[in-house]
Amino acid sequence: MKVQDIKKVLVIGSGALKIGEAGEFDYSGAQALKALREEGIASVLINPNIATVQTSEAIADQIYFLPITPYFVEQVIKKEKPDGVFLAFGGQTALNCGAQLYEAGIFEEYNIKVLGTPVQSILDSEDRDIFKRRMDQIEIKLARSGAATNFEEAKAVVAEIGYPVIVIIDESLKGWKEVEYEVVRDQYGNCITVCNMENFDPIGVHTGESIVVAPSQTLTNSEYHKLRELSRRIAGHMGIIGECNVQLALDPESEDYRVIEINARLSRSSALASKATGYPLAFVAAKLALGYGLHEVKNSITKTTPAFFEPALDYVVVKLPRWDLNKFTNVSRKIGSAMKSVGEVMAIGVSFEEALQKGIRMLDNGLNGFINPYRNTREKDIETALNEPTDQRILVLEEAFRKGYTVDQIYDLTKIDKWFLYKLEHIHQISEALQMKKDVRELDTEEMMEAKKAGFSDYQIGGLFLQKINPHEAELTIRNRRKVLGVIPYVRQIDTLAAENRRKVLGVIPYVRQIDTLAAEYPAQTNYLYLTYHADHHDIDYHNTKETVVVLGSGVYRIGSSVEFDWCGVNALLTLREKGYDSVMINYNPETVSTDYDMCDRLYFDELTFERVTDIIELENPKGTIVSMGGQIPNNMAMKLHKFGVKILGTSPESIDMAENRHRFSAMLDELGLDQPRWKELSSLNAIYDFADEVGFPLLIRPSYVLSGAAMNVVGNKEEMEVLLSQAQDVSPEHPVVVSEFIQGAKEIEMDAVAQNGTIVDYAISEHVEFAGVHSGDATIMFPPQNVYVSTLRKIRNISAAIAEKWNISGPFNIQFLAKNNDIKVIELNLRASRSFPFVSKVMKNNLITKATEVLLGDQLEVVDGQFWDLNYVGVKASQFSFQRLKGADPVLGVDMSSTGEVGCIGEDAEEALLKAMLSVGMKIPKKSVLFSSGPIESKTDLLESARKLKDHGFDIYASKGTHKFFKENGVDSTHLYWHDEDQKPNVADYLSEKKLDLVINIPKNLTKKELNRGYYIRRNAVDFNISLLTNARLAKAFINAILKYQPEDLTIKAWGEYH
Repeated sequence: MKVQDIKKVLVIGSGALKIGEAGEFDYSGAQALKALREEGIASVLINPNIATVQTSEAIADQIYFLPITPYFVEQVIKKEKPDGVFLAFGGQTALNCGAQLYEAGIFEEYNIKVLGTPVQSILDSEDRDIFKRRMDQIEIKLARSGAATNFEEAKAVVAEIGYPVIVIIDESLKGWKEVEYEVVRDQYGNCITVCNMENFDPIGVHTGESIVVAPSQTLTNSEYHKLRELSRRIAGHMGIIGECNVQLALDPESEDYRVIEINARLSRSSALASKATGYPLAFVAAKLALGYGLHEVKNSITKTTPAFFEPALDYVVVKLPRWDLNKFTNVSRKIGSAMKSVGEVMAIGVSFEEALQKGIRMLDNGLNGFINPYRNTREKDIETALNEPTDQRILVLEEAFRKGYTVDQIYDLTKIDKWFLYKLEHIHQISEALQMKKDVRELDTEEMMEAKKAGFSDYQIGGLFLQKINPHEAELTIRNRRKVLGVIPYVRQIDTLAAENRRKVLGVIPYVRQIDTLAAEYPAQTNYLYLTYHADHHDIDYHNTKETVVVLGSGVYRIGSSVEFDWCGVNALLTLREKGYDSVMINYNPETVSTDYDMCDRLYFDELTFERVTDIIELENPKGTIVSMGGQIPNNMAMKLHKFGVKILGTSPESIDMAENRHRFSAMLDELGLDQPRWKELSSLNAIYDFADEVGFPLLIRPSYVLSGAAMNVVGNKEEMEVLLSQAQDVSPEHPVVVSEFIQGAKEIEMDAVAQNGTIVDYAISEHVEFAGVHSGDATIMFPPQNVYVSTLRKIRNISAAIAEKWNISGPFNIQFLAKNNDIKVIELNLRASRSFPFVSKVMKNNLITKATEVLLGDQLEVVDGQFWDLNYVGVKASQFSFQRLKGADPVLGVDMSSTGEVGCIGEDAEEALLKAMLSVGMKIPKKSVLFSSGPIESKTDLLESARKLKDHGFDIYASKGTHKFFKENGVDSTHLYWHDEDQKPNVADYLSEKKLDLVINIPKNLTKKELNRGYYIRRNAVDFNISLLTNARLAKAFINAILKYQPEDLTIKAWGEYH
């Protein structure tokens, strides 16, 4: 039975999305809050991630957009007086914060019960030595290790363990398999394993960097049950109540094993396991934490079985990681024991081949699957590339087969289990057979079906032997052929265009399958679907449905598209439900709430490709399809779907195309008489230099193709431009360079709005703290605007109205502007929801996505003149960066986005909101010492008064040579720190490594090698030594103003609902 005296529970969230801690905790936290609501228990959530679904209305009773630190959590506890606390649903951030509160005696002081796994068990699992002792008590083996304080001791440990070793001096398990079990246990000792998963990559590659397969495919029955029983014993001995994840290493040559670690909380793998099995892990874990037994909790997905039934799968799930390493300079592309991936996808198929190829396409990085007919990979040293994996590993494996490497040879170089390699070889063999075809009519039903069962898309098949025609036309040709042959997917799966037409001509179609986690042993009532060619019927009846609307989800999280678009999709689904429609979601991201079992009437956990979306739409026959909520993936598909006859709700795809095409967009602005920065698309170096002479510097340069590093940059002179263009592989008509006028000192302003038939019905205007030059996704945003002329705001409203009318917009849209001296220029128009929609909607308590969805459905909305003009408070959105995870990356902001997440906080004024937001993304208030290395003269001037104020408040000011000289000339005392490459003291290298600095302000000066080297050294070491770093003068100035006005104890502790 549940704990009777619990009336109110505090749930600690995970904060901003970051590498290693992403959207999965929005999902798990939202599930925990649903469980509390079902029990009639009041909930209090502390989470500054304003873009999440869990921080929406009607999820928690009270929401605090505050930093997740012991101080702020204690203030919320004082105010709310909860009876219990959940620590397991906010990742490592929540766990670390909870552990500090526990050790400080805060929970005991306020008489708060930690619900679920005892804190001491969590602490024991986190401490290597204690965990080893706990495992020794039950005779379970960990990797043997030893401590050493000098080289001689290290040699002695190695002598005992034996070579090879890794640096912590653990015994190396290189080449062993990595296997995970998700274990659920209640307070009575009842224990089940919900899912087991194995890594495609052997030990040595972080599980977050590896392809993961569920259920395991290569374990013997004996191995499976041995590791399962070990996992259950560990959970029991550690006193788990709720859910935990156990990671183990298995020797492929024997049944020898080692336990790697236990996560005594919901983890990234837990979210994957939930979506892979259809078992609501977080929801069940919350119920168990409240005191229920497994036998007392119903599986809310199957609706027929208790939670103690272990799922049995008759399908294969494959998870693949998504990297965005090309966004950063100086980052190694090798993958290993440190996690670098920013998102993940989950594909479902009946065969491994089918699921893998689906999953590769889901990554949305230009790959068509394991076989990429339109891409010619060439690896100079293939054996090194196989032995030392990178983010391009899957391409290297395919190239190895193409070059004649055998399974045995590849196994020797990679230690990837041969079972997986034989499956990859099978895909390669099918592609070779298809390449022999000369004409689409040579493709018969058996060959088409074999290819489709192995996960080939129509687009891939078309590319293998129809390369003389446009890829999309080839795809449609295959689709038609497939239908003629009768090769169709059933509700379980299907694929793209040239292959698509041929496939449909052949009658090769996919069928729809329910996710049946009981493998048909018990009747399952689920709306959780995927398409497959390994079937002969659909699992659901398409004749008994109400009027339907399909929503295309946001797909894989990556830099530039994250949880904010999941919030948009979920709110669209909720509005559809409220309006009486059957809602259909297509999405494949296991981290999301939109792929939760109860968010829509039918969830297709499948590809967001032309082929798959049209397969589903043909089955659903909806009233219309929404492409404006999921970011760029659905938006990019709009025109193809429209030409295929799919009804797109809202703004017409022709208008979307007109906004996305730079030339057409520019011409339309000229037609309206609206100003824009001057730009040209140029295909030779001479033309670029001529444009530079005409417009002058600085310029924004966007090469089409670069060898390494970020693609865009601002250059201040000819030398800097030459440095940047030297990175471009080619400047030609095939690879043109877009060169734009860059306006220095311009403020960037955003309009988020909803229009109906060309008339704006509601809107929000926000301003960036940083001047133009920082990507809008990295910028710090204030809403309502605090430092913009009223006349500028009026102009922006009028320009937006003219654009809405010209493009005949219906639905959500976003416009970005530059403003300088009341002169307004239009930068960009996005005819879809933007990243900032959740932020502005929540700050002004006016859900723009609900209104946008009503417009898409045809409801007539009343025109409102913005509901933010008279707000008595301010919201600030700050960006979260993951530079600590990306060894070597230069932590500097520019025109290419590099943040992995965001927070949004509310304050009585701009300084309070900004300080809360900055503390929420990990900034610390400096105690004593601040280093200024302030770059160009404009930044030096900008920061002079800030330095003076800090000095007046008793701070020690340190400065690099030029800044020190400038400060001295202007009456601000500072201590000169020499550069790291100068053999003089006091040296910046010592002050960084000895952590004598509390805050580093380093403003990049220019792109010369010397400046880049010196500035990079300071920035990178500040990150590596965990010293707060700011690289933008405007943001540094705002942060200093905030810390001089407020200390943490001055900040108001108010719930979202208390702001009026």
